[in-house]
Amino acid sequence: MALLYAAVLILLCFCESASTTVDLEYGGVPLWINRLLGEPSVLSLKGRIDPAWFRANNPQACPQQCDCPIQWPTALYCDHRGLADVPEQLPNRIQYLFLQANNISSLSSTFLVNITGLRWLILDHNQLQNDKLDLDALQNQTELCYLFANHNHLTSVPSSLPAGLMQLRLAHNQISSISPGAFQNLHNLTLLLLQGNKLQTISEGDLKGLIRLNLLDLSGNLFTSVPKNLPSTIQQLYLSNNSLSALSEDSFEGLHQLKYLRLGQCKLQSHSVHQMVFNLPSLVELDLSYNKLTTTPTVPTSLQYLYLEANQIQEFNTTSFCREVGPLNYSRMKILRLDGNKISHNQLPPDWVFCLRVLQHIYI
Repeated sequence: MALLYAAVLILLCFCESASTTVDLEYGGVPLWINRLLGEPSVLSLKGRIDPAWFRANNPQACPQQCDCPIQWPTALYCDHRGLADVPEQLPNRIQYLFLQANNISSLSSTFLVNITGLRWLILDHNQLQNDKLDLDALQNQTELCYLFANHNHLTSVPSSLPAGLMQLRLAHNQISSISPGAFQNLHNLTLLLLQGNKLQTISEGDLKGLIRLNLLDLSGNLFTSVPKNLPSTIQQLYLSNNSLSALSEDSFEGLHQLKYLRLGQCKLQSHSVHQMVFNLPSLVELDLSYNKLTTTPTVPTSLQYLYLEANQIQEFNTTSFCREVGPLNYSRMKILRLDGNKISHNQLPPDWVFCLRVLQHIYI
């Protein structure tokens, strides 16, 4: 029995250390790391390790203000130190640089002078300002794929970003504009976080170059309508916490790959939502929670997850989910949330079970 327990424990430890895992969220979206590729922990090491022990046992150079764990020799943890500047003479072996939760307001053109293979640069929760950024230092970082600067004081999306970026996270700044040509060379970018900023519009050409963009988060900005000129490759679009006055038939025109759409807390009313606006065969999940809808909206039969909680819905229309019902005509809905509305189970029409025949959970 003891041997069996030991074997199971070893297996669990191996699976945890060897598989792709997620440690922490940066900008509201989990940062997935792959242990097999040697990617380090995204958890701060401050207070979790004894720096003196590592310094005594690690022969490699390490800045005094930072931690250099032996198990991740290419990672440098300089986070949560109250630093006003990036430490000087960073080791040239560094691929993963953690500088979050400091007081850094500027980046000089030489702060990465010794480094050529940087892959991650984490600058969340600092004091960065556009007029104090010299991003020429990043131009030589051809391996840089993750750049995070959430929770800073940026007022525009900076230009001169390295072409190899795959993720750019600029959530919770004060961004009200996008620098001309900011994205024109970012052909590999798949994730762009801009939530919690002050954007009011996206002009034609602002997002030019984003030919592989998959996830775009524009939640918590100042949009009054769904922005146009979005990349057609988007599969996940988040627009929650904007004051959208209406949704027209062509609000999501051209987004033929859109699967996940979030429109929670947008002050939407049923009379301002066009009946055909969600006629998107690719759509899998739709969030319309915490709005002012009074009737169930019309959605495609392919939709699997619909969140309508905390609205003012008083009427359940079967035709919202099925235009007709038959052996092959039914909704693929799996989860439907109607809790926090003005409707109860006994108000559901008797034919709803034939339309929503594969429904797994309904909350009402």
